[in-house]
Parts: sequence; structure tokens; C-alpha cells
Amino acid sequence: MGPAENPAAKALAQRIAQLLLDKKALDVVILDVRGMTSYADYFVVASGESDRQVSAMAENVQVQLKTSEEGGHRPIGTEGLETGQWVLLDYGEVVAHLFLTDLRAHYDLEGLWADAAREKVA
Repeated sequence: MGPAENPAAKALAQRIAQLLLDKKALDVVILDVRGMTSYADYFVVASGESDRQVSAMAENVQVQLKTSEEGGHRPIGTEGLETGQWVLLDYGEVVAHLFLTDLRAHYDLEGLWADAAREKVA
């Protein structure tokens, strides 16, 4: 039997993906890592073409989730906002990884989590 469904976390992952697309994020993917890691159920991975775009994507997610009618989500932690090359937004059950396009290929998170079910978001 697989890991328990987590509809709230899945909805949050999809909301984050949509907010990233609002800022023209590229290649947005939701990885279902339930049962593969103890610290999250979903990863949202996305790319931007410049450090400014990556930072703008992260800012949009933070601002929109904080003020949303879903009850104001705030990240537990953030990393990389200063450089905008790889920004991590940790919302507990959902962790967003926002990369500059070439860095994403270099770190290959999708390869590391090749066994995770993935949903391409367009």
C-alpha cells in the first residue's frame, strides 16, 4: 500500500505551480515524493531564464500565499533569494525549487527523484 493521500499538500503544490506559471516559469513539474522522504510530500520544480526572473517567481509565490484566502501560508524556510540562482521555498509538506535553467540541469533533481510520480504543469 502506498503512502497516504494528502489533498491539502497536493492542492498547495498545484497552487504554487500556478503562481510560478503566472511569472512565466519554464518546465514546471510537481514531483510526488510521498513515502520517499520524511520532510515533504511534494516538490515543485521550475526554471527561470534570469536570476531576476527566478527571484520574481519566488516573491510572487510568497506574497500570493501569504495573502491568499487559503489562510495565509508562510514558508518555514527560504534559501537563495539573494542570488536568484537556486531558490528554495519550504512550505513543510511542499518544497519549491526554483532554478536558473542551466543550474537545474546541473543539479538534476528530477534525476535524483526519478522514481517519483511527476505531473507536468502547463
